[in-house]
Amino acid sequence: DGSVKHAKKNLEVSFLITDTAHSVKVKYAGVLPDLFREGQGIVVQGKLNAENTLIADQVLAKHGAEYMPPPAAAAIQAAKLAKIKMGDKL
Repeated sequence: DGSVKHAKKNLEVSFLITDTAHSVKVKYAGVLPDLFREGQGIVVQGKLNAENTLIADQVLAKHGAEYMPPPAAAAIQAAKLAKIKMGDKL
């Protein structure tokens, strides 16, 4: 917590990633995913430099295992309701 630092003049951001035993500083220049938050699981691709900083090419925010995009959840719910109306058992 508290490691995310945004540059004031551009899209550069730095933060720490951790596996709770070790931490690595990450630097990234670009738009972060909407789901990017401190404490959120992420996937980072890039290269480790001589200062042990990961220069990220890509940052992806991970959804929880139970996450489902709202349109997909609505479609599944609508399909279940349609089957119930038709008398099919789920």
